[in-house]
Formats: sequence, structure tokens, C-alpha cells
Amino acid sequence: MDITMGYCVGTRPPPSCLILLLLKLLATVSQGLPGTGPLGFHFTHPVYNATVCENSAARTYVHSQGRMGITLIDLSWDVKYRIVSGDEEGFFKAEEVIIADFCFLRIRTKGGNSAILNREIQDNYLLIVKGSVRGEDLEAWTKVNIQVLDMNDLRPLFSPTTYSVTIAESTPLRTSVAQVTATDADIGSNGEFYYYFKNKVDLFSVHPTSGVISLSGRLNYDEKNRYDLEILAVDRGMKLYGNNGVSSTAKLYVHIERVNEHAPTLHVVTHVPFSLDKEPTYAVVTVDDLDEGANGEIESVSIVAGDPLDQFFLAKEGRWMNEYKIKERKKVDWGSFPYGYNLTLQAKDKGSPQKFSAAKIVHIANPQRDTVPVRFEKETYDVSISEFSPPGVVVAIVKLSPEPLDVEYKLSPGEDAQYFKINPRSGLIVTAQPLNTVKKEVYKLGVTNKEGDLKAQVTVGIEDANDHTPEFQQALYDAFVNESVPVGTSVLMVSASDKDKGENGYITYSIASLNLLPFAINQFTGVISTTEELDFESSPETYRFIVRASDWGSPYRHESEVNVTIRIGNVNDNSPLFEKVACQGVISYDFPVGGHITAVSAIDIDELELVKYKIISGNELGFFYLNPDSGVLQLKKSLMSSGIKNGNFALRITATDGENFADPMSVNISVLHGKVSSKSFSCRETRVAQKLAEKLLIKAKANGKLNLEDGFLDFYSVNRQGPHFDKSFPSDVAVKENLPVGADILKIKAYDADSGFNGKVLFTISDGNTDSCFNIDMETGQLKVLLPMDREHTDLYLLNITIYDLGNPQKSSWRLLTINVEDANDNSPIFLQDSYSVNILESSSIGTEIIQVEARDKDLGSNGEVTYSVLTDTQQFAINSSTGIVYVADQLDRESKANYSLKIEARDKAESGQQLFSVVTLKVFLDDVNDCSPAFIPSSYSVKVLEDLPVGTVIAWLETHDPDLGLGGQVRYSLVNDYNGRFEIDKASGAIRLSKELDYEKQQFYNLTVRAKDKGRPVSLSSVSFVEVEVVDVNENLHTPYFPDFAVVGSVKENSRIGTSVLQVAAQDDDSGRDGEIQYSIRDGSGLGRFNIDDESGVISTADILDRETTGSYWLTVYATDRGVVPLYSTIEVYIEIEDVNDNAPLTSEPIYYPVVMENSPKDVSVIQIQAEDPDSSSNEKLTYRITSGNPQNFFAINTKTGDCDRWRFLSKTVHNLGGGSGFG
Repeated sequence: MDITMGYCVGTRPPPSCLILLLLKLLATVSQGLPGTGPLGFHFTHPVYNATVCENSAARTYVHSQGRMGITLIDLSWDVKYRIVSGDEEGFFKAEEVIIADFCFLRIRTKGGNSAILNREIQDNYLLIVKGSVRGEDLEAWTKVNIQVLDMNDLRPLFSPTTYSVTIAESTPLRTSVAQVTATDADIGSNGEFYYYFKNKVDLFSVHPTSGVISLSGRLNYDEKNRYDLEILAVDRGMKLYGNNGVSSTAKLYVHIERVNEHAPTLHVVTHVPFSLDKEPTYAVVTVDDLDEGANGEIESVSIVAGDPLDQFFLAKEGRWMNEYKIKERKKVDWGSFPYGYNLTLQAKDKGSPQKFSAAKIVHIANPQRDTVPVRFEKETYDVSISEFSPPGVVVAIVKLSPEPLDVEYKLSPGEDAQYFKINPRSGLIVTAQPLNTVKKEVYKLGVTNKEGDLKAQVTVGIEDANDHTPEFQQALYDAFVNESVPVGTSVLMVSASDKDKGENGYITYSIASLNLLPFAINQFTGVISTTEELDFESSPETYRFIVRASDWGSPYRHESEVNVTIRIGNVNDNSPLFEKVACQGVISYDFPVGGHITAVSAIDIDELELVKYKIISGNELGFFYLNPDSGVLQLKKSLMSSGIKNGNFALRITATDGENFADPMSVNISVLHGKVSSKSFSCRETRVAQKLAEKLLIKAKANGKLNLEDGFLDFYSVNRQGPHFDKSFPSDVAVKENLPVGADILKIKAYDADSGFNGKVLFTISDGNTDSCFNIDMETGQLKVLLPMDREHTDLYLLNITIYDLGNPQKSSWRLLTINVEDANDNSPIFLQDSYSVNILESSSIGTEIIQVEARDKDLGSNGEVTYSVLTDTQQFAINSSTGIVYVADQLDRESKANYSLKIEARDKAESGQQLFSVVTLKVFLDDVNDCSPAFIPSSYSVKVLEDLPVGTVIAWLETHDPDLGLGGQVRYSLVNDYNGRFEIDKASGAIRLSKELDYEKQQFYNLTVRAKDKGRPVSLSSVSFVEVEVVDVNENLHTPYFPDFAVVGSVKENSRIGTSVLQVAAQDDDSGRDGEIQYSIRDGSGLGRFNIDDESGVISTADILDRETTGSYWLTVYATDRGVVPLYSTIEVYIEIEDVNDNAPLTSEPIYYPVVMENSPKDVSVIQIQAEDPDSSSNEKLTYRITSGNPQNFFAINTKTGDCDRWRFLSKTVHNLGGGSGFG
């Protein structure tokens, strides 16, 4: 910039010139500093904030609330902008737009770039922008912080997409059972979404914004145990943009189970029992469990602490299902615990998993302080029984003194206890199985009471009896002996043993045979030896006989037998004997060779080997052949060829069995001419075969006798018969219950046809003697009273009378004997229950029968007849004295009295002696009738509902209170008016749901009438309430108002009046309704307060007097704002230039000038130049100068256009005061 000033020498420059020089100097200095703009060349702000929407199209300009750019000090500057950093992706481009004295920085998105802005990737860009002047060394920098605005371009997404929960069938209404979670990467309202069910669901509701699923209906495990729900997450913008599509879906699997939710609770009422109670009750325990099904069933109630001796137990008794009574398990040791017991109770249910109640401490007081100690009558019982005793024989009776009513006797576990058993009620010990003295001579038994704190010792000695039979070591004996052994040879030894002792176990042996045997046995050693010579050929080959072993016991001997077999061995002790001897005969001289001459035969009695034959002499010439096996004699060579016509041959033949030889026999053969008879040989008979047959016959007879003996039975050693009852045995017998102990009842008769031990009969009661009232003598069969009888306890006994013999094997027989016990009057009437309770309606009429109590008297006849009466003074109830039926006698009112406790007496009708009675408590509970209507809590409802909530959303929960019980307290809900199905209500839960979409613009309020009605019978009651639903408008303002230009220019004369219209701005909004209505306002700019804008038309008008000379132009920032719930706006920059009006006089630079000029100066010498300015821009170039006074001689002249003053004429040394003026020409 060049500043040209003319001034006279010696004159002071005007102030305006000095200011211009100073500005020039500062600008020159600032240009030398890097990174900074020169004075006057700089951005209006070091940092600008701007916004742009993501996904914006190409050539979309960013928006800033304020002007971005540089004010032009010099309008000739050619300013250029460039983004130097912060836009690595190349999304943006900087442009410059000059309006008046301001160069706008305009940043837009680039075109032709495939990448678009994505807020979810990067939501902010910090651009460094450089401004420079072309052709000059002027630079300035600024920062532009571009915030990428979110667009609703993403849908909500579930994470996870599948949910599974398990809830209890008893889950209360409105309980939150699950929560689904979705996220939307958009922000603000764009990231808002609603949850709702894909399909209509009645039993569940989902909160539209939290995703919490709540139970809105009653669950029934039996009807359905699983629900598959689909939940949608829908962007709230979907509806606004006109798109109802599903954004995301999640699945929720709800499994229903009977969860064990509640633990049992215990309620205890203590009780002090009477001293005469047979089974004293110390407390009554009731258990409650709010669960249903198995989860609500009680498995057990236990004593978990406070009972170290295990003396108490809980008995499940009483009318109610879960009622227990604390009773004694065994006699309580009150002496060790004089102040009672603190029992800790705990209940557990049958649920899965099981739940336990809280521990409940119950104090059991000592019912008696001064009691006689209970102990056994004897510390040691010594008894002895016969070894013969069969099962059921009485051993001993043990007793506690005094004997408790609930006494229970036990045998202590041990090796000896298995042989005995005890009646737990009477203490009678009997044998449980046959006793064996070999194992035990003494049995020691421990007897305890039920609690185990009292003990007694029972020593049972076994009296030895001859109850064992000798037993042979072998089941049979077998021996072998040769027939050649000498007399007295020991063949074998038998051995037997007897488990008895003394003479009962001493054994002797004998041979039991009816035939004479060649054997004898030593009666003490059991050795069997021969008594005569044995002959295999004439005696039996095998001897079978019985050896008997007998003890020396009494009263009868026990014997056992064993089979003995002795086999005789054959010895070759006989020579062969010829059947014929001294044979002689004739053969012809032409007898053929090989012809049969005769045959010899020998018999060997031993029959061990075959007999062989041999010619020992007379056959030296070899004419004959004797077959060694058959004994046939043949001609070996021809007599004719040998020339023998006549002759005699004397042959000597013998026979041998291989060891012994027979005496030789002779065969004389004569040879003759001529024919010879075929029966020409004759021999002498020896009768050997006959003798052999006789021997064999004797042997066979001997064997026959032995075999016959095997068929005989030993009637003395074999138990052939079982014992039998006599025909006089009765089927039943009657006895008085007061019959004294030891009295005879009946003698049982029985017999056994066997002899000895086999016929000895023993008597016992093997079964049916439950109270140990009877005993039978083992030897005589006499039945007696052992313990006192009680007909009321047992009026009939079915005794099993069993009889045994002492044979081996032992045999038995049994008969049943019925014993009828006759009555005596000794019992009070007893009610069937310890207490009674009944529930009746308070509206029950007079005469209504409510319950029947019953008492029974175990006595017979009039002693057992019962009459009833009410002891309690009451007018409301009475009882039938014969039947025990209790009925209503007066009007009832539950509100006055809800329950009654009545004492009822039962008394017998004994005709003689004292009548007996008992008393029982009857509790009467009055049940309410349905006389109360459901009451809404609160009485009315008011809710606010967003208009865009999805269909199915629960907008309100109704709640009522009905004090009635049962069906009378069960409430169902209904809508009286539903506005054409826009609302619906769950009849069970009272949940009000939207069934149609709401629209704030159409209707802002709904007044619902709801009815609650109970299910009482026969009459149901109802009540009405109101639900005021206010529809809340939601932001449907989708579009921002927009101006067609980012800036406009206008002008106005400076002398315009206030209110003069300058220009009109107009913005558009694509929304409809209120969201599309625009209001205008001026919120920023140098002209703030100088101008007004009509908020509806956008007309800008002056608001103050303008002076162009003071301010020649103004900038305004105009806002266009819609009327949405969440207003949106846009801005436009307005430049207003003030047009000049000639309203100011020209002004010289100095009010007085003091020029000097030399006298005699020539003409046209410049004296001074007058400088003047006119604030009015339009008059600046039209100034004219003239001298108005002080120049009468016209010495001076002034240039009318430049203001130069010259000497016009010759001057003398004189002072001249000139008056000048300037003005528009």
C-alpha cells in the first residue's frame, strides 16, 4: 500500500497520515514472523467448530454457527485457503467465497471419492487450514474442528441373540424373569430403539426400553413347561422414516419348573403330658411350605441338636398332613437333665434341591421331678435250661421296676443273642433255635430298655442232655480180605464220635446182623476181625452188614449205624479135578487121521484161570494129539501106514490151571481090525461137577440170607413217626382276664409211636404268645398263666402249640389253640382323636350339623356304652348325647368371634361302680363368606405413554385387594371401554397393553374404565376404577430447516427510519405440521440490536438509527428454527451495507493553518494545500475549495479542486488572515 501525502516544508503532517504510517509499519514487521499473519490478515478465530452429517453426498458443505474466514483489510487481496493437515483420507476441500469485506472459508466434501464419512469409524476431524494472499507474503492459520453428526444408518443388534432362563412355576406376577440386551452404534435419538415381542404374548411382557421381560400371567407347569419367545429390537426412527421393518431378533427360551423356592417353616406348641399317658406327647409341631407339588411336601422333621441320648422322636400323627408330635423314643433320663431339654428342630422338604427350615429351639420341661428311679428287678438273672429245649421254651422273665407304660425290652447285640429272643413288651426271654452244648455251656445275654440306659445280665446255663447221636467218621466202610487169611485177622476199624459229655458221649460198637458172620467187632475199639476160615468157593464173595455205635446216655441211648462191606478175595488153592477117569476103548486100525477118539474134561473150583490139558506118557510114538484147551484126543498119524494092525496104547493125561496139576488119569486105547462101535470108550465118573454145584448152592443160600437181612429196618434207630396231638385237643378255650399268675388252664396231650428218643415228646408255644401271658411245661404239656392278662389290650390269643420228638432228624407237629379272654370293667371312654377341629361358614343356619365326635370304651356291655355332653358354657353349639353330633344352636357371626374352643365329655354307663369319662377339645373355625368387593390400589390411575411405543407394551399394572378367601378373593379384570380395541387388559394380572398404535396428533388423552370382579360364589362382587392415559408427543422432527444460500447481501440507506425493511430471508423445512413451521431470529453478528427480524416472515428491518459514517456495514447471523419437540435450526450470514446519504459537511484536516510565505514572493508560489474530507463516501470526490474571507486584495488564490493556495499578487510584509471553505461542487 502506497501512502502519498503532500505537505509544505516546515509543516507538521496531519494525524490521519501518522495513523496510516503506523499501520504500514506494523504490517511490515508482522510479515517477517513465520506462522503468524500480518496485522489485519488473520482468521476471525483460531479454532472453528463445524458439523457435517455422516454419509453426506459429495459437495456437501460443513455447517458452522459462526463465520469462518478472514476479514479483508484490503479488498484487493486475492485470498486462497488450503487444508494442510488433519484430512489424511481426503474427505474435505477448502473453498473461498468473498462477500463484501469478508472472505468466507467454505469446507465441503469432495466429489468422486468412493469413501464416505462414517461417524462410527471416526466422529471428529481437526483440520489445519492455511490462508494466504496470492502475490503477497501474507499467511494465516486456523483450526477447524469438524464434528461428524450421526445419521440413523445402523440397526440395533442383540448380543447374545439367544437367551435361556428357568423360572419357578410359582413366580409371582410382575416378576422380572430375564433381560435381553441390544445395542445401536448410532447415538442420541438415532440410537434409541424399542423392544417388543414378534408375536402376541399374554403371559409375558417386555419393557420397551430396558428389555426386561416380566411375568404378566399365571404359569401352569402341567399345561406348558416351556415358552419360546421372539423379541424384536426396532429402531425408533423406523416409524418416523416410514419403515416398520425388523432390525434385529433375539430368542428367549423360558423353562418352567417347580422350583423349590420356599423353605419350610416350623410352628411349635409345647405340651406337658399327664403322668399316666402311655405315649406322652411333649409338643405338637406343624410345618408349612408355600411351594406347590413335591416342593411343598415335607420329607421329614428331625431333632438336630439337644438330644444327645436320642431319647425323643417326631411322630407324624394328627389330623393335618404336616403335623408331628414330639414323643419319647425311650425312657427319658430326666435325672441327668432335671431342667428339661432344649431340642433343636429342623424340617426339610422333598424339593429339588432340598431346602431346610430355620432351626427351631423347643424347650421340653421336666414333667416330673420326684419320680422313683426305674431299674431292673435284678441286676443278674441266673437260669438253666435243658439242652433238649426246642425253640419257644421259656428261659426267664426280666422286668423293670416300676415298669413304664411304654416299656420296651431289647437284647443287646452279641454272639449269644442269636439263640434267644425277647418279647419287647413283657420281657419274656425264650429260645429262638435249638441249643448246642458243644458250642456253649453258658450263654450270657444283655437286656436293656428302649433307651439303652438300663441294663441287666442274664446267664443261661445249659444242662447237658443226651441229645447227640454218635457220628461215624465215614458214611460207609469198605474192606477187602483174601480167603486165605488166618482166623483173628483184623480187617478194618470203624470209628464214631459223640458231642455229648460223660456217659452221654461214651460209645460202644456192635455188629447188627441176624445171620452168623465170620467176623467180630471189638465193642470199645471198633476193630473188625475174622472169627473163622474164609472160603471163597463156598462162602459169599461179599459181606454187607451194619455196625452200630451206641452211647451210654439216659434216659435213652442214642445209636447210629453205618454200612460195612467186606469183599472176599479168591485164592488159587484148588487143583483141577477130572470129571471122568480110567477111560478105555477100541479103535480100528484104519481110524482116520484127525478123527475124534474121545475127550477129557477137568473142573477148577477156583475158576481163576482156564484149564490146560497135557499127555504126560504113553504117546512116545506120537500117534495121538490132545487139544490143550478143549481136551479132545485125536489120531495124529495113520496106524495103517505104520504097520500097526493090533496093539494097545496106555496114555496118562493131566490138567493144570497154570499153578496146580490134577491127578493124572489113564486112557487105554486098543487097536483092532474090523469095524468098531462108536461107543467103544467107557470111563469112571468122579462126580466132581455135582460136588461143585452143591458148593455153589451153599454159597448162593448164604448170599440170599445176607440180601434178605438188608431189607430189614431197624425200628430202634430210625425216627419213623412224628409226634401227634391227642384227639382231645380243643380248638379254643375261655379264661378270665383276672385269672392269677400260675393258674392251670389246660393240659395238652400228645404221643409218638416211636421208641426211645424218637418217641419222647416235648411241648412249646412257638407263636401267638404276644403278651407272654402263657407258658407250657416242656415235659408235661401243662398250659399255665405266666403273666397277667388284659382283655382290652388283647382279647384273643391264637397260640401255636408245637410238639417235638427227640429223634434224628427231629420231627414236629403243631396245632392252633384259641384263647378267648373274658372282660372286666376297667377302661374309660377314649376319643378317636386327641383333639377335633372343624371349619364352617359363618352363615351356617341353626341346626346345621358340623362334626361328629366319637369315643370308644373297650369294655363290653353297659360299661362300654358312651354318652356325650358339652362342658363349655356356650349358646352357639350343642351336641347329641347319643351320636356325638355337634350342631349349630344359635346365630354365628365371624366378625364378632372367629373361632370357638369347646370341651366335650364322653362318659360310660357303668351300672355298678364308678363311671369313667374323658374330655376332648373341639375347635370350631368360622369361614368367611364373599362379602367384600375388590378395592383398587390406588383408587384411580394416571399414566403417561409415549406415542411411538410398540403394540403389546404394558402401560399400566392394576392392583386390587380383596380380603375374601378362596374364589371370593380371586380377582379378574376387564375393560369397560377399550377405544375401539386400542387397549387390552390381562384378566388375571391386570396388565393393560397397547393393542393399536397411538398418535399424539390425533388424540392426546384416553380415559379408560376398568372393572375388577371376584370369583365368589354364589354371588360375585366387583368394583370400577379409571385409568387416565396421557399420550406424550415424541420427536418426529426429522428435517432441519435449510436456506438456499449460506449468505445473502442487502443494503439500506443510513437515513432510513427505524422499522425499514432491509431484506427477507426464507428457509424451508421438509417436515409437516409443527415440525415444519419455521421461526426466524437474529442471534449473532455485528448488527445484533441494530436490526430486527420478523419471526414468521423472515423480513429483516432496522431497529436503530444508522450512520454509515460510524459503521458502514453489518453482519447478522440469522437462525431458522422449527417448532419440533426437539427444535432443529440452521443459520445464514446476512451482510447489510449502509448506503451513504449526504448528511455531513466536509472537514479540513486542521481547524487553523499557519502557513508562511516570503514577501516579494513571485506570483503562483504555493503557500499551503488545504486538505479536507467528507465523511459521506459519495461526496468525497466532489469537494471544491474557495476562499470565503480575509483576501480582500485577492493576494491569494486557491485551487478549487486540489485546495492548493498560491500567491496571486505581490505581497508586502503583512499578516493576512484568510478564511476558506470547502463544499460539494
